[in-house]
Amino acid sequence: MSTIYTIGYEGTDIEKFVRTLQVVGVQVLADVRALPLSRKKGFSKNVLRERLEQAGIEYHSYQRLGDPKPGRDAARAGRFDEFRKIYTNHIETDAAKEKVAELSLTASKKITCMLCFERDPKTCHRTIIAEKLVDYGVSSFDLYGDDPAKYERNLAFLPTYCLVAAE
Repeated sequence: MSTIYTIGYEGTDIEKFVRTLQVVGVQVLADVRALPLSRKKGFSKNVLRERLEQAGIEYHSYQRLGDPKPGRDAARAGRFDEFRKIYTNHIETDAAKEKVAELSLTASKKITCMLCFERDPKTCHRTIIAEKLVDYGVSSFDLYGDDPAKYERNLAFLPTYCLVAAE
């Protein structure tokens, strides 16, 4: 079984975020935001892509897996049951299913991490995507981008440790 990491950039800065990805050995960042823009410095699509390239990490956009506006509005308002229902319906569309299958292939070939904003994966649609990826033989592991040293100290506990250690 392959593993995909998930991460949100809420509460961190671009340098700690990128360092976390590097420590873990991420090769591909899969951006699953519907709107890959951010007021937070360094996290808008083009600037993020450039910074990741400097770090040797590929950037892939999966906008079709982004949360539709009604789902984002429900999540912002704290209506998580409504958000989950909206996103669960969205991920069942043909376009989203196609992107989930594509993401599973990427995760099976390279160490991949899904990106969205929310720090807590329980309040983010990336967890619902991760649940769908199980059908493709892909498990998930949640990262937090604010303390890369935590992962440096605990590399042996990461699902892809053997792959990272071999490089």
